[in-house]
Amino acid sequence: MKRYIYIITDRNRNNLHVGLCSDLVKTLQFYHQMPTLFFDSSKQLNRLVYFEEINNEDQAMERFKFVSTFTRPQKEKMIRSVNPDWVDLTIGLNFESSMRTRPVLRPSVSAARKLVTF
Repeated sequence: MKRYIYIITDRNRNNLHVGLCSDLVKTLQFYHQMPTLFFDSSKQLNRLVYFEEINNEDQAMERFKFVSTFTRPQKEKMIRSVNPDWVDLTIGLNFESSMRTRPVLRPSVSAARKLVTF
């Protein structure tokens, strides 16, 4: 089962929160539904700036424990290595997940007959 290690921050990049989850999209939806769960409204954690996908649960837990011990400069360096402009990665994840769940469009029977006629 896939696990995700992520770093989420507020709009001013004051707080960096490291997390571990099995469904990144649902976790981000939770943060948006409960914006003041960890901090007050001025420090809402709503910008995904880094994530890793790990296929092994034990490795994911070890990596999470390791990244959680990082100092702020170490976390910033890790984020900047893959996301130098600190762009919110949530937009891309939402687009990607909508592409996976979108129904496949199939041609109607009459359109298929038109393609088959000789």
